[in-house]
Formats: sequence, structure tokens, C-alpha cells
Amino acid sequence: MSDVLLVVVDAANVVGSVPDGWWRDRRGAAERLRDRLATDGVPGQDGPVEIVLVVEGAARGVESVPGVRVESAAGSGDDHMVELVAEAGERPVLVVTADRELRQRVGELGAEVAGPRTVRP
Repeated sequence: MSDVLLVVVDAANVVGSVPDGWWRDRRGAAERLRDRLATDGVPGQDGPVEIVLVVEGAARGVESVPGVRVESAAGSGDDHMVELVAEAGERPVLVVTADRELRQRVGELGAEVAGPRTVRP
């Protein structure tokens, strides 16, 4: 799978990008995002992808489903995503977030970055 694109999705940031009441049910919002990713994949990516949804806080414990691996960050979700990118080595990685600091951190490790609209209508 070293040539398969790894897509790391910042669940909190993507969910928080649309003021639709997500703050009343953070876990449910993360589950809806997970299910959308499992159904729709990543628009614009025609080849095979591995999707990892990183959750934190109240969304910890959201289960993985076929097509989307969910990882609960023990601490900072940003730190966990940086670790995933670092562990990917030479593998192509796309990180989906609007967080400027995170975008810079993963960009320095060679990841491409895209905003929440990449995976959220």
C-alpha cells in the first residue's frame, strides 16, 4: 500500500467548518462525516485511497467502518495527525484541514493539504 494515497481527515476541523449544530452532538457529527467518507470517498481522487479520520475529545471512540479507519487521538488531534504523516514516509499523503498551524506542520513533512470542502459539501 506504499503507493496508495493516505488521506488524513481532521474530523473536528471539518465538522466545525459548517455551523449546523454539530456542537450539540460532536460524536454524532463525527459519525456522519465518517459515513459520508465511507460512501462518497474523496472527490477528485480517482485512484485507490486509504482514509483515516482522526477524532478527539467528545468524538473519541467513534468506530471504524469499511473504507474509513477512525483513530481516536489520546491527546492533541493535531499531534496525532502529524505522527501519521511522519510514519507514512515516502507514501503520498493528503491532510484535510483548515487549521493553519497543522497545514504548515504536515506540509513541512511533505504532505499535501486541502480544505474541508474537499470532503464536505
